[in-house]
Amino acid sequence: MAAPLDRPGDSFAESPSPETSTRRLREQSQLDFEIEFLGRVLERDPYFVDALRVHGNNLAAKGQYARALQLDRRLVRLIPENAIAWYNLACSYAVLGMIDPAFSALQRALELGYRLIHRLRRDPDLKALRRDPRFARLLRRFEYLV
Repeated sequence: MAAPLDRPGDSFAESPSPETSTRRLREQSQLDFEIEFLGRVLERDPYFVDALRVHGNNLAAKGQYARALQLDRRLVRLIPENAIAWYNLACSYAVLGMIDPAFSALQRALELGYRLIHRLRRDPDLKALRRDPRFARLLRRFEYLV
């Protein structure tokens, strides 16, 4: 029996050669590679918490804050008692100018035990919150626990 010929429309015929795929991967930045890779992982398992965490951080580092926000929202639903997940959610809200939800998420992070107050005071993602008088009040409320 003769081997079938590749025809237009066959997925094998239209897929890039291994050489082309390897070259494209080498030209990608590490961050772009991780975003693409983790996106595929999360398509298969949307509840993979560790992948969600890293993917959200990578998206934020790439300036894709709206996409990172969606992942941060999913994370706090999956791990609602995790202070870092709430802190990251606060950061996502803040960089998008959503100040009230950012304060709510930050307060929840502090209530759950987030204690890196020095980071709060310097994190560029929280710049918009630091200008608001609520920020100082929130820190005073929790600072005694540091």
